[in-house]
Amino acid sequence: MHSGQVKKITQLVSVLCLLLSILFISSCKDQAGSSAIGFKFPEQYQSLSLGEDIKVELDVPKDANITSATYLLDGKVVITKNNADAVMIKTTGQSVGIKLITAIVETEDKKDTLTTNIELRSNVKPELYGYKIIKTYSHDTSSYTQGLEYHNGRLLESTGREGHSTLRWVDIASGKALQRTDLDKQYFGEGSTLVGDKIVMLTYKANMGMVYDAKTFKQLSTFPYQTSRDGWGLCYDGKQLIMSDGSNRLYFMDKDTYKDQHAIDVYDNEGMVDSINELEYIDGKIYANIYTKNYLVVIDPSSGIVEKKIDLSGLLEDGYFKTEEDISNNVLNGIAWDKQGKRLFVTGKKWPKLFEISLVSKK
Repeated sequence: MHSGQVKKITQLVSVLCLLLSILFISSCKDQAGSSAIGFKFPEQYQSLSLGEDIKVELDVPKDANITSATYLLDGKVVITKNNADAVMIKTTGQSVGIKLITAIVETEDKKDTLTTNIELRSNVKPELYGYKIIKTYSHDTSSYTQGLEYHNGRLLESTGREGHSTLRWVDIASGKALQRTDLDKQYFGEGSTLVGDKIVMLTYKANMGMVYDAKTFKQLSTFPYQTSRDGWGLCYDGKQLIMSDGSNRLYFMDKDTYKDQHAIDVYDNEGMVDSINELEYIDGKIYANIYTKNYLVVIDPSSGIVEKKIDLSGLLEDGYFKTEEDISNNVLNGIAWDKQGKRLFVTGKKWPKLFEISLVSKK
């Protein structure tokens, strides 16, 4: 046999050995995969409407004997079975958003934990409202409004932009600051709210909030954000602080420790509602500006569903801002509620007016 033939045979044998190795490895993988328990239903990130039952079914190998299967929704046990039968998980009373489904599965010889995610969406079409102007007031055109609240005849206003950020008590009739403090020039001020005798104020990118004495404006302390990406809007529901970060998520924080306690995602009937900015808590609901949009949304704090949409187009006179930069930056922002007088106030960044409005249904 010629050396060339030997070489060809040797190469052929090598190729055959390689192919056999690949087939053997693939066979081992298939056998390993076939013994693994997984989810048959639901599919990863499957979308369902809030209130719709979730069908959960395990994909179980023929040789596996399930002795126990415990199912959890967002970490809370909802049902336990002693077999692999499909179960239905109710979503009534849940909030919208991404939910984690966990199955803790036991067989005769081992215990596995499986996870998958679904998306619960809103099936509620928001009620549409317009507005009627009741009265107008002056507003300081140097105020890049980030937070706004009404307390005992005065406005608590926080303003933004590095080098221009302030916290102030404002005379509602004249729009002039009765008292103010300037933030250090490195900080971009954001939303603020009154909690007892303290004012809590956010900063934009510094990952830090500040606490002030409400009477003297003396800074008392600071606190770090927990899980939010930025500081945007802030309000107080009488029990917890509620914070936005420019996403579709709202964070509920302890009023004393400023630590996150839980969060909700915000959806309307079309999907996630992003860019949530300034917040106001009114009669059990959260009113929110959507950054750069001329409308407010009214959010159910228990579910995250947008129940109302308030169109505020036309409040600011056409042509007031001249440059494209001013038009894009100096947008609607600022919601204040007079709880006793039942008055709603809105304004915008560097707007010349504060508007008292009433809502008009568009039905």
